[in-house]
Amino acid sequence: MKDCYTSPLSERYASKEMLRLFSPDTRYQTWRRLWVALARAEMELGLPITEAQVAELEAHIDDIDYDCAAAREKEVRHDVMAHVYAYGKAAPGAAGIIHLGATSCYVTDNADLILYRDGLRYIRAGLVKVLALLSDFADRWKALPTLGYTHYQPAQLVTVGKRATLWIQDFASDLEELDFVLTQLRFLGCRGTTGTEASFVELFEGDTAKIDEMNRRIAAAFGFDRCYPVCGQTYPRKTDSRILNCLSSIAQSAYRFANDIRLLQHDRQVEEPFGESQIGSSAMAYKRNPMRSERICSLSRYLMADALNAPMTAAVQWMERTLDDSANRRISMPEGFLCADAILRLVQNVAGGLHVNEKVVARTVEEYLPFIATENLLMAGVKRGGDRQALHEVIRRCSMEATARMKEGESCDLLARLAAEPAFGMTEEELRETLRAEEYTGRCAQQVEDYLATLRPLIADADRAATEINV
Repeated sequence: MKDCYTSPLSERYASKEMLRLFSPDTRYQTWRRLWVALARAEMELGLPITEAQVAELEAHIDDIDYDCAAAREKEVRHDVMAHVYAYGKAAPGAAGIIHLGATSCYVTDNADLILYRDGLRYIRAGLVKVLALLSDFADRWKALPTLGYTHYQPAQLVTVGKRATLWIQDFASDLEELDFVLTQLRFLGCRGTTGTEASFVELFEGDTAKIDEMNRRIAAAFGFDRCYPVCGQTYPRKTDSRILNCLSSIAQSAYRFANDIRLLQHDRQVEEPFGESQIGSSAMAYKRNPMRSERICSLSRYLMADALNAPMTAAVQWMERTLDDSANRRISMPEGFLCADAILRLVQNVAGGLHVNEKVVARTVEEYLPFIATENLLMAGVKRGGDRQALHEVIRRCSMEATARMKEGESCDLLARLAAEPAFGMTEEELRETLRAEEYTGRCAQQVEDYLATLRPLIADADRAATEINV
C-alpha cells in the first residue's frame, strides 16, 4: 500500500532473509512450535495430553488465521490469548490444552530468544564475509606506500594494506564479541508468572525433577542446551543490552571504515564502487559522491542510537515483571537486527569494489616524502661530517620555508633548499636518491601478512557459519 507508512529498513535496506526472520509468519509460527513443544513435553512426562492432540497442534503450525487473531485481540486486548484462541479454532481437539501451565512470556520471550539467536548467526556470516573481502584488499595492497595521517594531518608513510588492517581488526573484535554473546545466550523455558514454576509444581504434583526435565526438553527442541538459572516472568533484559551493544559495536566499526573511505575519496586516493550509469548529483553531473559510504555512516548512527533502548529498558524492570518494555522491544530489537544487516550488506558492497588510484597515491606520497625523509637526510648529512644540531636547524628552517611556499599553491622545493645549504654538502640529485618510499613504511607489509595469517581460520569458517543460519 502506498498510502501507509512502511519502514525504509524493510523497503530499501535489509535483506529478504532478515525480513523473513522477523516477519509475522516466523514469529507466530514459532509461538505455535513452542506450544507444540510444551504440550509434547507435558504429555511425555505424564500429564493428561494425548498424542493425537499433539499431532493436531503440529498439523496446524503454518495455517495462521490472522483475521481471526486480530478480531479476538480487538476484543480481549491481549495478543497471546488472541493467538491461543485462533490456534484452538484451527486445532479444536487440542484447544483445551494449549498453553497449559504457561504464561504469555513463555511464547513471547522464548520466541524472541530463538529469533535473536538466528539473527546473530546471520549477522555473523555477514561479518565473516566483510573480513574476507577486506583481507583480500589488504593483501593485494600490503606493500603500496601511502601517506599516513594523524589528526588528519600528514604524518609518516604507511601502506594501503596496513591501513585496511585497522578496519579489519575492528570488525574482528566485533566477531569475537558476537561469538561471546551467542555462547552466553540461554533459553527462558516455561517458568510461570513470576518465575517460580508454581503452576507446574501443581500440575506435576510436586515432582520438581519433571519440571526441570520439561524445560530441558523444550530448550533442546529449539537448539538451546541450558536455561537461565533464575528469572522473573521474563528472561533477563540484560540479554537485550548485550545483543544491541554487539550490533552497535558493528555499527561503530562500519562507521569508522566508511568515514575513512569518504575522506580518502575526497582526496581521490581510494574510491568506493561507482556504477557506469550512476548519478552523483541531480544538479552537478560531474560529481562522484561516496553515497554507499555515506549511507553506511547514516545507518550506523541510527543503530548506535537504537542500542540505547536496551540498557534503559533493562534498568527499569520492576521486581518480577513490568510491561513498559514490550512496545519498545517490538521496535528497537528487530530494527537493530535489520539495520545491522543493512550496514553489513553495504560494507560488503564497498569492500568488494574498492578502487585504489595508484598514481594519485604516489603523487601524494611524492609531495610529502621530502619532509618524511628529513630524519634519514639528517643522518646522511652527519655521516658526511656535518654537525647534527646545526643540520637539524637547517632542516627546520628549510621545511618551514617550503611549507609556506606550498601554502601559496607552489610545489615542494625542500630538496632544492637543502642542496643549497653548504652545511649539508649534498646535491639535490644525491638527496633525491634517498627518497625511496618503500624504505619509509617500516614493517607494514610484514604486519599485514602476519595479521592476515591469524584471520585465515575465521575466514575459512565462512561456509560453516552460513550453514548455521536458520531463518
